[in-house]
Amino acid sequence: MKGVVFTEFLDMVEDKFGYDMVDTLLDSNELPSGGVYTAVGTYQHAEMVQLVTTLSQESKLDVPTLLKTYGKHLFTRFKAGYPAFINAADNAFDFLESIEHYIHVEVRKLYPDAELPSFETNRPQEGTLEMIYKSERKMADFAEGLIEGTLEHFQMQGSILREKIKPDGSEVRFTIKKEA
Repeated sequence: MKGVVFTEFLDMVEDKFGYDMVDTLLDSNELPSGGVYTAVGTYQHAEMVQLVTTLSQESKLDVPTLLKTYGKHLFTRFKAGYPAFINAADNAFDFLESIEHYIHVEVRKLYPDAELPSFETNRPQEGTLEMIYKSERKMADFAEGLIEGTLEHFQMQGSILREKIKPDGSEVRFTIKKEA
């Protein structure tokens, strides 16, 4: 995973739980990186699993809640750091549809070794967007948080239905319905 995912995660932990919690996470885990992350570095996904699991134990919040919270947090950081990507879309559905064929293409130009999830999208009916998330990392909760952040940014009231396509969570369908 790219280091920005780790640095932003630790920033979220500090913002929401305090610097002592960051210390606890880094001191409580034997991390191959030593817990030293740079935004452009690449680190093992297992380290993120360790950090989130420890945060769950320490905060008494479940892992899915923490990952959704982190997804929403990261969306706000992307919004501040990469406004051109977000401003290119007129609405939440247009933005979400642009992830695979615009945003991820640009990310791969900057970071050719980035291992990104894939998204297939379609609009089966007016006011509905389906997104098929595929990733061996099985972080659909994180993806859902990013989707929630997108809806909030574009001030779109809607519901998100999530269904596992593969039992292990490596493929998930999100059905996002716009509410009137």
